[in-house]
Amino acid sequence: MTQAGPVRPDPPRRIVLGVGGGIAAYKVCEVLRRLTEAGHRVQVVPTEAALRFVGSATWEALSGLPVHHGVFDDVPEVPHVRLGQTADLVLVAPATADLLARAAHGRADDLLCATLLTARCPILLVPAMHTEMWEHPATVHNVEVLRSRKTVVAQPASGRLTGADSGAGRLPEAAEIVELATLLLRRADALPRDLAGRQVVISTGGTQEPLDPVRYLGNRSSGRQGYALARVAAQRGAQVTLIAAHTADLLDPAGVEVIRVSSAGEMREAVLKAAPQAEVVVMAAAVADFRPADPRPSKIKKVGSDPDPVSLVVNPDILVELVRGRPQGQVVVGFAAETGDSHGDVLTHGRVKLARKSCDLLVVNAVGRGGAFEVDHNTGWLLSDDGVETELPEGPKSLLASYVWDAVSARLGPGS
Repeated sequence: MTQAGPVRPDPPRRIVLGVGGGIAAYKVCEVLRRLTEAGHRVQVVPTEAALRFVGSATWEALSGLPVHHGVFDDVPEVPHVRLGQTADLVLVAPATADLLARAAHGRADDLLCATLLTARCPILLVPAMHTEMWEHPATVHNVEVLRSRKTVVAQPASGRLTGADSGAGRLPEAAEIVELATLLLRRADALPRDLAGRQVVISTGGTQEPLDPVRYLGNRSSGRQGYALARVAAQRGAQVTLIAAHTADLLDPAGVEVIRVSSAGEMREAVLKAAPQAEVVVMAAAVADFRPADPRPSKIKKVGSDPDPVSLVVNPDILVELVRGRPQGQVVVGFAAETGDSHGDVLTHGRVKLARKSCDLLVVNAVGRGGAFEVDHNTGWLLSDDGVETELPEGPKSLLASYVWDAVSARLGPGS
């Protein structure tokens, strides 16, 4: 069994970064910085309105490339054709209501829209606008048209907008935009709308079992894989509830409801409450197997003698409870972090766990030596209750998430 080692960085790619004329344009400077630091060649193509918010000098300084926005700029190079033809990804942020409308109708009245027409690579549009504009029937229709053409129109975040307004339509954080862009560079078909309208519950993070008011029993889970699963599911159209135990200060995914819990008992209560309404439940949390039988009401003092033994009791198996009580047709996915030992390798233990848990799908991760926990990448195997075993390629955790959702979608069948 191959142990996890250093992850090979992605090769440099050619990205066109379109910038729409919205106040959120200033946030895209951080998107550009992250993409260039990853080694990508990023050509910024702002609209004329975007340059009223952030000038060409800023984009040129951050990208190291000249900036043009008109179809008559640098005519001998035919940029309105060449940019789209040679790009590995076209990313547009913020995609304003006006820009979405022009893209949906095939306009070519500036360099960015002309590039969208010539691009044959993945296109990711990240909307940002006031809630009323995002929810207007015209914008809803334009988004549907674009998605029907396989253009990825991201789900915007909710939160503070311009002025005192708040609601859906906020530009997602730079890290999330870059994560989605990186996913599409690795796998162009990673974000279909095959989960549109589906109710999904995901657990994530590591639970903590109190020993006293200061100490606890816990584990090394960062919650990154569960967050990636939630982010990808939301962008594939699902209505996602993420039940999160302790995580590594992660940003809430755009369009996802997040419920915070701490212990295994709280996790169990929240999951069992949310699960009956869901079509899919994914248990990606690292739930403690044991908890102290008698948590102390005050701090255990270090007095120089050996401490009293800590008696442990077994926590309920939430995954088994879910499977036993699930409604008909619900798909349940488990996760297993395993190590090999004298009784078998990682896959052997995973197969035993799948049979014992009786879930539909089980993701098996090999832990140790930089694998699975506290890192941004992952790999493993996807085991199915029908005996199919699929090795998952190593890469960002969002990449693994996309393959898990492929398998789930296949089991769900056509949407209602």
